[in-house]
Amino acid sequence: MQQNFIAIFEKQNTVIKAPGFSAALSLDCGQAFRWSADENGLWHGVAFGKALTLAEKDGGITLFNVDKKEFDTIWKNYFDLERDYESLKTAYSADESLKKAVDFCGGIHILNQEPWEALCSFIISQNNNIPRIKGIVARLCALLGDRLESGDYTFPAPGRIVEAGVEGLAPIRSGFRAKYIYDAALKAQSGEIDFGRIKTLPLAEAAEELKKIKGVGDKVAACALLYGLGRADAFPVDVWVKRILEELYPGGMPACTQGTAGIAQQYLFHWRRNN
Repeated sequence: MQQNFIAIFEKQNTVIKAPGFSAALSLDCGQAFRWSADENGLWHGVAFGKALTLAEKDGGITLFNVDKKEFDTIWKNYFDLERDYESLKTAYSADESLKKAVDFCGGIHILNQEPWEALCSFIISQNNNIPRIKGIVARLCALLGDRLESGDYTFPAPGRIVEAGVEGLAPIRSGFRAKYIYDAALKAQSGEIDFGRIKTLPLAEAAEELKKIKGVGDKVAACALLYGLGRADAFPVDVWVKRILEELYPGGMPACTQGTAGIAQQYLFHWRRNN
């Protein structure tokens, strides 16, 4: 298998050399909501119960205080480093509009997030803007997550939300979404929503399973599948993507995106939203 990156393990840090990959673009393109950059360009966030600070400079990405074991078990997969994005982008560039999108934001990788966090985050995202989504998610974690040594909080497990109940979610100020968050937590805790099983189902069946949750429609189900369950064939359609399809692809996405339409969607979404 082609090696798409090099990881250099220093005394306390891990340095990634991955041509064409931008951590900053990947963390700030609307697919995850627990990352922010400071005035020095350092990115900080939490995933899979681990806080991470990283810096992107001189053609490399430094993951601070990350050893080989943590890199191999969490961050290598989280940043989707083993996928051959360069071949994908070459294939996409056969299409004129996709080539523009890839030229604009081809450094994006799809983040392989924890399935429950991805589902819950995109339930929160409904009819919402990114700053407000980040605020609600941060308040949810501070309210019901575990505090880490860094001062950050883990994303709360479904059982914590079930214990809190709909009324207990009032401090996160999520509005009508609170009852949907609670229903998702209830179904995840009981095993009615089984992420391991859903990941293996045909795409349409997998989406229907997730849509058993109150308030989960096509878009949220597709986001949960793409960003939380590694289904690169899932294709979320929001207002931006709907416009793109109407204007550029009225007959459907081009053949070069077959099997990875979700990745192509991310490039198109970020390109159009910023242009």
